[in-house]
Amino acid sequence: MATTPRYRPVTLGQFKVITEPHPDGGLYVSCDQTLGEYPPRLSDRLLHWAEHTPEHSYIAQRDETGQWRHISYQQALASARSLGQALLDRKLSPERPLLILSGNEIEHALLALAAQYVGIPFASISPAYSTVSTDFSKLQHVIDLLSPGMVYASDGDLYKEAITATVPADVEVVTRFGQALGKNHCFYDELTQTTASAEVEKARLASNPDTIAKFMFTSGSTSLPKAVITTQRMLCSNLQMIGQAWPFLAEEPPVFLDWLPWNHVFGGNHNLGIILYFGGTLYIDDGRPTDAGMAITLNNLREISPTVYFNVPVGWEKVADALEQDEVLRQRYYKRIKMQFYSGAALTQPVWDKLHATAEQACGERILMTTGLGMTETSPSALFVLSADAQAGQIGVPLPGMKMRLVPNDDKLEIRYKGPNVTPGYWRSPELGDDAFDEEGFFCSGDAVKWLDPADPNKGFVFDGRVAEDFKLNTGTWVNVGPLRAFITQHGNPYLQDAVITGHDRQALGMLIVPNIAACHKLSGLEKNASREAILTSPNVTAFFQKLVNTLFKESTGSSNRITRALILIEPPSLDLDEITDKGSINQRA
Repeated sequence: MATTPRYRPVTLGQFKVITEPHPDGGLYVSCDQTLGEYPPRLSDRLLHWAEHTPEHSYIAQRDETGQWRHISYQQALASARSLGQALLDRKLSPERPLLILSGNEIEHALLALAAQYVGIPFASISPAYSTVSTDFSKLQHVIDLLSPGMVYASDGDLYKEAITATVPADVEVVTRFGQALGKNHCFYDELTQTTASAEVEKARLASNPDTIAKFMFTSGSTSLPKAVITTQRMLCSNLQMIGQAWPFLAEEPPVFLDWLPWNHVFGGNHNLGIILYFGGTLYIDDGRPTDAGMAITLNNLREISPTVYFNVPVGWEKVADALEQDEVLRQRYYKRIKMQFYSGAALTQPVWDKLHATAEQACGERILMTTGLGMTETSPSALFVLSADAQAGQIGVPLPGMKMRLVPNDDKLEIRYKGPNVTPGYWRSPELGDDAFDEEGFFCSGDAVKWLDPADPNKGFVFDGRVAEDFKLNTGTWVNVGPLRAFITQHGNPYLQDAVITGHDRQALGMLIVPNIAACHKLSGLEKNASREAILTSPNVTAFFQKLVNTLFKESTGSSNRITRALILIEPPSLDLDEITDKGSINQRA
């Protein structure tokens, strides 16, 4: 007789879903809980923790010796004031914001905190625009759009080429080390020596919920990246929503070990914001979900026991494999963790099952694995799964303060958003904002959803792909690209990383296979220095993908999901050609 799995106790919000018919045949959807009060600006939380827990660690990162360097809340406040004065001295403003090119680091966090403290917008830009791109077109687009008054890059040597090619000569460049860049150069340490005056607190108090906190750039999957206006109201209201969905965050200071980049909304708004809002500690993980980067992450996890752990699906696959094999890692990881969260794509059920098995082995109980749905324009969270028995594909129920509109779009339902966490528009691009909102002021997400159980709205939604990605065959049959790609990815794991679905206005579907080159290399049995082409054309690899295509063909139910042919992409998708975003996700439309 099967027994009900036991989960580690964690306090979650319980919301009832409210629906109201819309005249167009759609629905309004919300939850029954009112959004609680939230501060007018995020810096109020910094002041709170600096007063109540001044010595508690706000953020930490390994130094050159491998030891953790900690910045307390008291130190963070002092830095925000001195650096804030330096930014005010340079007359930065929404018209001349701070641009941060570097990845996650303590100095990045302190500069961003300082800018918010004195009401100056900043923008954290993907390092890939400077260090991976070869033509710097996206970085140039960002600089042209924002006209920054200051540009920060940690390493003057690493960012020299990009800065020289794109940053105007009269814009001040700040670096932490490496060579001086441009005629207006300053080292970061010089900024920290600035003495704060009464002007700093005056500027802080002048900021309000409508003050622009930052510009968050979209990933550019359908066009050039857009600068999403992100206000203090958006940040604070969304963090309050998260707190009501996850009350356990207020029970003890959260501890995160996190690599997710701050130029994206998941890492930069959600994770970094939760830490500041709830007085926790963020350990910066210099690893990544790659073979080399994962070694760094696992080493950190053997030392730091998080209370919540966040990752993207490919990262979770590697973590799950490591937990299965490493007892020391298991004991440390499961020591005090309360919840696990994924975002960015679908997490396959075998990964969930493996994590449940290792948790039961380590501590005799499962740890909640959950997710949600949101976007850069919603700061980001809009829905959360708040049930221990969640399965892959669920995205949950609306958060307090959110009102959603479900709009019929052919055979799908597009979800649209309204709430205090929704952006007012795109910076210096009013025409994009006009197209982004419907006649009732709801933000048009382009995401499609469907009820998990149409008879019970309280069970929430499952993701149903992107409306904009879908297309028709020449027979008039609609192809739902999102669910089909998820199905293919699950069957092709671990050798298929992603797939592009082809066949627009044609009679039958095909796909372009984006391979996981590391897994394919192992499958090929070739020597360590084998070329990419040799690996992907080896008999073992081509046999696997031929078998996959045969399986997909046999398991199809009609022309809308029947893959009839496939090509393996020998050359990886290109960032410069917009074939992938800087997050590494596939641009299906391109």
